[in-house]
Amino acid sequence: GKGYRPAELNPDVFHGIGCFDPSDGHTPQNAHLPGFSDTFGRVMCELADKEPRLCAISAAMIRGTGLAEFRKAYPARCFDVGIAEGHAVAMAGGLAKQGMLPVVAIYSTFLQRAYDMLIHDTSLQRLHLVLGVDRAGIVGNDGDTHNGCFDISYLSSVPYMRILCPASFAELRAMLRKAVLELSGPVALRYPRGGEGAYQDCHPEPVTVLREGNDLTILTYGIVINDVLQAADLLAQQGISVEVVKLAQVAPLELAPVLASLHKTCLLYTSDAADDL
Repeated sequence: GKGYRPAELNPDVFHGIGCFDPSDGHTPQNAHLPGFSDTFGRVMCELADKEPRLCAISAAMIRGTGLAEFRKAYPARCFDVGIAEGHAVAMAGGLAKQGMLPVVAIYSTFLQRAYDMLIHDTSLQRLHLVLGVDRAGIVGNDGDTHNGCFDISYLSSVPYMRILCPASFAELRAMLRKAVLELSGPVALRYPRGGEGAYQDCHPEPVTVLREGNDLTILTYGIVINDVLQAADLLAQQGISVEVVKLAQVAPLELAPVLASLHKTCLLYTSDAADDL
């Protein structure tokens, strides 16, 4: 952005940009709608007000992961390690070992760089840290390199890792609070870029049957639940009774409720998002 004043004044904003007005650098109003990252940042501030051990770590993604307000309110408890994701996770392990409550916010595609540290510096020691796995799934304007397509696969292979997948802002709020204050060991919350869909309920239980049916079980997680519920409505119009099962926790997977549904319908379909399971 050198030579273009709006970009020089806000380099992190213009690092990756969609459409904007070149006369003043302003982006369209709808580009500022609240998303999962904003919700994550707000809950982090709420938790930090009550828990002095809470700290946040990111790797040159403070604004992108929703932590700008947290850094402003708690500068001594917010660490930007630069483009060094492995160091971010190793540092979190050290902080956790000394009794802090570290939350590491990194885009899914870049968390891959810290795979070794996730295993050796945190999980094998069963240290309690929370991963905010931002940009999980397809990311739109962020581009191909930012698509978070592999986190379910590589995080599922990490010992003792718990993976939570909120499908709404309300679920993210509930899961983040629980992950920080109630759970132990390594916990990953994966959530997409952007906002929630028509589903805005809160079912943070590991497995929830959202809709009962007899002909077919559809298993899914995350915001794909919006497409699945719509598909169930369309199939109902054709006389097909669909049971919709939503996973809030994909690892470790609670199989009993899924198998119970399958025994009833004898036919299981996993949405694209759940195929990795």
